[in-house]
Amino acid sequence: MTILRIDKSGWNQGLDRTRRTYALVGPIAEGEAPGFRELKDGEYPAMDGRQTRLSPKGVVFPASQVMMTCSFKEGDPKKDMYESVEIDTRPRAVVAIRPNDAKALQLVRLNFDTDEFRDPYVVAAYGACTWIGLAVNAPSATDFSTSCGTGPFDESCLDVMLVDDGDHYLARVLTDKGAAWAACAGFETEAGDGAEALLASKKEAAEKAITSSLSFDRIQDKPVLDLHGAAHWDQTTFACLNCGTCTYACPTCWCFDIQDEVHGDTGYRMRNWDSCMTSLFTRHGSGHNPRETPMQRTRQRFMHKLKYFPEKYGQGIMCVGCGRCIDQCPAGIDIREVCATMNAKA
Repeated sequence: MTILRIDKSGWNQGLDRTRRTYALVGPIAEGEAPGFRELKDGEYPAMDGRQTRLSPKGVVFPASQVMMTCSFKEGDPKKDMYESVEIDTRPRAVVAIRPNDAKALQLVRLNFDTDEFRDPYVVAAYGACTWIGLAVNAPSATDFSTSCGTGPFDESCLDVMLVDDGDHYLARVLTDKGAAWAACAGFETEAGDGAEALLASKKEAAEKAITSSLSFDRIQDKPVLDLHGAAHWDQTTFACLNCGTCTYACPTCWCFDIQDEVHGDTGYRMRNWDSCMTSLFTRHGSGHNPRETPMQRTRQRFMHKLKYFPEKYGQGIMCVGCGRCIDQCPAGIDIREVCATMNAKA
């Protein structure tokens, strides 16, 4: 695997060269950088290493997405017939994605690309992307990614890994897609001797800086009904407001709803993010709700991430340790503490 040296003085010019081939996607530079979006000409991704409030999940699984349209115009031969919209398959370079966020997208894809069901929207969007990661040199206090099968320098789900090294980036080219992107940008200067050792040193320092951890080893051995019926859930979830902030900020949550809307003579069938934390999410047409109380909904969230998902997919827990839910929860609920309680009771 080649390691390149990219001088920051030529970084933007290189990105501009790629715009002829790729749509450029990255964290926006203004304000608090809430998330990732496609960048216009003259816009460049924020490379300060801050974690975005919303994850890059929306790149392949948008918060609101038109899936089908329908004409209601009189005389239209296709009146009342829903048709799929054209799927956007333009090549996209997603720049400055954190390694654990890239890992999260792999977990999300598990739900949308199975032997039984294949969601063409998510699968096509994922396949069109080249993932240009930015290593996390200085993890936050709520980062526990190394407990979740990933980490600040995890290369497993990336095409290129960038590492900030002062006035330049060290870029490890990991795949053919990554090599094509680097060539398109004109990044071709090899880093030379010492680069491998420097990257290893930075990785070790970043992983040592993560002092927060999560243990879920005993949860997997406990019967589902024993964990579901544990006595601690009322106390564990007492402070939860069921606001859904955690689910919308989470890079691995994939709940959605489908709604039909009409504007003028056109109907739109849309997929929108939804949340298992809301009372309407599981309410039946009869009015019955199998998860009627806030405790039941909060329990479902943690059981899904820490028990149901690992049992179904065998890919570890449905969490990459980004800490967004911890940082943004208005009630101060900490998934690390919930997991520790579940693990202790197991």
